[in-house]
Amino acid sequence: MAVSTFKRGLRLPTRKHATEGKPVELVPTPKQVVIPINQHFGAPNKSLVNVGDRVVRGQMIADAASPGPMTVPVHASITGIVKKIEPRTQSNNSDGLCVIIEAENAEGASGDDMQYLPPLDIASCTKEEALARIREAGLTGMGGAGFPSHIKLNPPPNKHIDFIIADGAECEPYLTTDEAAMTEKPDLLVKGLAIVMKITGVNRAIIGMEDNKKRLIPMIEQELRLGNIPGDISIGLCRTRYPQGGEKMLITALTGREVPSGGLPMDAGCIVQNVGTLIAIAEAFILGKPLVDRDLTISGGACKTPKNIRAPIGTLLKDLPPEFMEIDYDNLKKILFGGPMMGTAVPHLDIPIQKNTSGIILMTAAETVSEEEGPCIRCGRCVRNCPCKLSPVIMNIALESNDLDYAVKAGLVDCIECGSCAYMCPARIKLTQRFRVGKQRLRIKQQAEKAAAEQAAAKATV
Repeated sequence: MAVSTFKRGLRLPTRKHATEGKPVELVPTPKQVVIPINQHFGAPNKSLVNVGDRVVRGQMIADAASPGPMTVPVHASITGIVKKIEPRTQSNNSDGLCVIIEAENAEGASGDDMQYLPPLDIASCTKEEALARIREAGLTGMGGAGFPSHIKLNPPPNKHIDFIIADGAECEPYLTTDEAAMTEKPDLLVKGLAIVMKITGVNRAIIGMEDNKKRLIPMIEQELRLGNIPGDISIGLCRTRYPQGGEKMLITALTGREVPSGGLPMDAGCIVQNVGTLIAIAEAFILGKPLVDRDLTISGGACKTPKNIRAPIGTLLKDLPPEFMEIDYDNLKKILFGGPMMGTAVPHLDIPIQKNTSGIILMTAAETVSEEEGPCIRCGRCVRNCPCKLSPVIMNIALESNDLDYAVKAGLVDCIECGSCAYMCPARIKLTQRFRVGKQRLRIKQQAEKAAAEQAAAKATV
């Protein structure tokens, strides 16, 4: 099988050996879960339950006041009593309203006491019913962004889609949860892909993975034969290179197409879904199961028992018993939610696992790099290694000069925040973090300009 890739990017040490090939272990029932009511990219939710209420695993506990297209509900991940509804720190380091549920019994997290949706046959339901099911099950992109899945699978009529891509590249170091999911649930991966193809009306799909996972090809090919799915589904093998799992990089490697500047995958005729999301879609249709659990990797030098786990959403890592998850607190230097390249550093372990938590990396001092920044020496390494072919050094200069317009011209909006530039910078300049802040400043500026324009228009009509 030919191996494809994209230009630039990095050859990183994968550091997956600690959990590679390990099965997914179900965590012991947590005593409590802390469930953020907003876990999606879109309009905010409100709580549907009150303190003192008894909730059942799978019960909807939060949704938007007026459910719109960019809203996704949240469900209880264990059976128990709502003890508090209050702001708690989340993995993005901001406080957000959370529903704290105290477990009623051990069966609460095992699924014995579970509120399922009625199974839905994709062959007989309408597209609208299928999209409604995906939303009702609370499905968002599980690769990290948290974008509502029912929106991604319903592109505008003027966007012609001819490729569905299942993203199983998992290019971040340490993380192996997607590999474990493809190993244990290839049947649900294929069924989820078939459901997405039926919803979108696309008859061509590619399951993309890096060549360090090529041992999975025979079992996935077997499921494709057994599934007898109408359409053309193939497996695309990509070179192990960071950030191969990024949507834009994967599209280029597998189809030869390029997402235009300022565009989305649908502008290149593609829809990309993480393999974990596809499995969750299959479970929502076949079992009627809402998204209440999350598979993730726990690893790093300060983790004495690295493993892939399945935890109820809202679980706090510190609540897991030491015989299941042993942490070397004496040597714990940094906690990352997500991978070491695109993940977010958090101050403590009182942070709940969310729908988009792909891993928690517990790092020692030896695994971290110097936090002290030096002056830019204009070496150009950030430019040579940027997978999006941008000029991070120019973007950084523009942001330092508070020239947002020039930063946009240099590619700020097209930056995927992969961290390649910061990784290669000999001065240890936190370029990725600066670009994230720059995008926030840009959004604030655009919102202010929009509000000013609306006020001016309103005055003109008076």
